[in-house]
Amino acid sequence: MSLLVKNVRLVDPAQGLDGLGALLVVEGAVAAIGPDAERDALAVGAEVLDGGGAVLAPGFVDLHVHFREPGQTRKESIETGSRAAVAGGFTSVCAMANTRPVNDNVAITEMMLSRAAKADLCRYFPIGTVSREMKGEELADMGTLKAAGCVAFSDDGLPVSNSSLMRRALEYTRWLDVPVVAHEEDKDLSGKGYMHEGAVSAALGCLGIPAAAEEAMVARDIVLAEHTGGHLHLAHLSTKGSLRMVRDAKARGLSVTCEVTPHHFALSDKELMRFDSDFKMNPPLRTEADIQAVLEALADGTVDAIATDHAPHGWDDKEVELPIAAFGVIGLETALPLTLELLVNRKVISLARAMSLLARGPARVFHLDRLGHGSLHPGAPADFVLFDPNAKVQVDRAFIQSKSFNTPFKGWSLPGKVLGTWVGGKKVWG
Repeated sequence: MSLLVKNVRLVDPAQGLDGLGALLVVEGAVAAIGPDAERDALAVGAEVLDGGGAVLAPGFVDLHVHFREPGQTRKESIETGSRAAVAGGFTSVCAMANTRPVNDNVAITEMMLSRAAKADLCRYFPIGTVSREMKGEELADMGTLKAAGCVAFSDDGLPVSNSSLMRRALEYTRWLDVPVVAHEEDKDLSGKGYMHEGAVSAALGCLGIPAAAEEAMVARDIVLAEHTGGHLHLAHLSTKGSLRMVRDAKARGLSVTCEVTPHHFALSDKELMRFDSDFKMNPPLRTEADIQAVLEALADGTVDAIATDHAPHGWDDKEVELPIAAFGVIGLETALPLTLELLVNRKVISLARAMSLLARGPARVFHLDRLGHGSLHPGAPADFVLFDPNAKVQVDRAFIQSKSFNTPFKGWSLPGKVLGTWVGGKKVWG
């Protein structure tokens, strides 16, 4: 019932910790961290694990996953998605509502939570729909869904095109004290596009999705957030214009938060020149200038969280012509390695900032910090990850735990091996 993990580099931005030390876990909670942990471990007769100098950080929190259950378990189930999560160091995931049927009623929410409890791997937080059946016509019963366990509301996969409905959603969720998560896409502008509209799409003769399709909706929803005082969380932002507007909104004190994905700071639209559908996602890969804007926003605090937008698809969804292939890529197992390689090792951000973007930041956005997640304060749930930031991993089928393998990072060798993941003091991976 008790465990001491010693000889580790403790990195917990919420407590300002970054240095050698130890962590003591008693009955599923953090009992002590830092200098007192080894002394207190003697009193409780704790099992001892030598971390060998690896990094120990709060378990990561993913605000944006698609686990496909119910309805499409051939692509992913709650159990297989949870396994992918803990393999990547994620101890909590927030699951989008665009299942089949969608999560717009208590029965679906309760079924999801039951399947997650049976899997007994990571903590699973459902996201309910903004609108009934995700049709964008009338609000879902948000109050009932929150009481059943939903931590946010989103029609992700689709935008809330009706401005009046979005306004009412922000007003109602302000009262519920939860965010509205917006997939920002003007469908009239994106049309039938399937990659970024720009020089590359023009050269290839492909239908493009302009940056304005995202930015126009970001602008509208920031206006509505200011008008209502509601909490607007902007999902998977990809353009410099969107991030500029978020930076301005935060400077004016608005309740606006945002996330970016690893694929949007790792890859540009030039990858589509190989016509490989594993590089097709929505929002699409953008330009080098947009990547630079994402990096700057990660460094200066504009971005609150790194989220994976883990979107599994089978071979029959992806091994087809680019225009008709499904949008989306998986990302739970590769998020930490890409963050280390492209952000920390290239000195875009510090390791502490990276851990904040993967744990503390997302926990705060969805108020999961109120439950003790995102940090290792004494008394908090003992959800933590132990990883070697230098050990390399090879992105191949054996490495990926998801049921699907639609990753654009096939064959990449990256630093950041997860040695173990613990949830409530129980080792669930490694």
